Amino acid sequence: MAGRIPLVLLACGSFNPITHQHMRLFELARDHMHQTGLYRVVGGIVSPVGDNYGKQGLVVSKHRLAMARLALQSSDWVSVDDWESQQEDWTETVVTMRYHYDRMAAQYHNSKDPPTASDVPQLKLLCGADFMDTFKIPGLWRDDHVEEVVGRFGLVCVSRGSLQPDRAIHESDLLSRHRQHIFLVREWVHNEISATEVRRALRRGQSVKYLLPDSVIDYIREHNLYTQDSEMKNKDVKIRPLTMQTIQD
Repeated sequence: MAGRIPLVLLACGSFNPITHQHMRLFELARDHMHQTGLYRVVGGIVSPVGDNYGKQGLVVSKHRLAMARLALQSSDWVSVDDWESQQEDWTETVVTMRYHYDRMAAQYHNSKDPPTASDVPQLKLLCGADFMDTFKIPGLWRDDHVEEVVGRFGLVCVSRGSLQPDRAIHESDLLSRHRQHIFLVREWVHNEISATEVRRALRRGQSVKYLLPDSVIDYIREHNLYTQDSEMKNKDVKIRPLTMQTIQD
């Protein structure tokens, strides 16, 4: 793959808990980007959201980080990063992307051999098709942040079930303007694993074997996570992005 553009894939989200579906996104996206003939994927990053995100049922980040690390023990190219989850307040996706890109650039510039522009990997946001619909939620995204995430960095979006990310692009003037920076990945082997449904099964005492890695299931049992009580956390609370936008407006 000599001469190809090095690329790092970044996935931000709750990972509450991380599932096989989350991990499959990375493998599907890497295959697709390699098949373009333009890119060489050199790394992947899982970045769990901070506790102040305010989503209902969100367990504390130390557990979500630990589960993600257990799940990805066998991966030789995807790692878990705790920077976003350790910030005092919820961090916008674009801020997390800036942090990771700047860190990568600094690592290359501090290397022994002077880097060229093509040495520093590109960074793209990896997401599922349902993520595209979040751009349409009033007050959730600032236009300038969408512009930077899509226009400066780019998206790699993996299809999920009946969701149609290409429709979300078609219906948004902003996304359509940056269509060349959005890579749509088709998942032919349908995988409908949902973290929401996993949590529902867990709090009802039902089996989640083969939906999560065994190591993650063992961790959940050991720490008694995802109970009826934990699902009530943040109930009726607005997620932080919406309250932050209200303050800024």
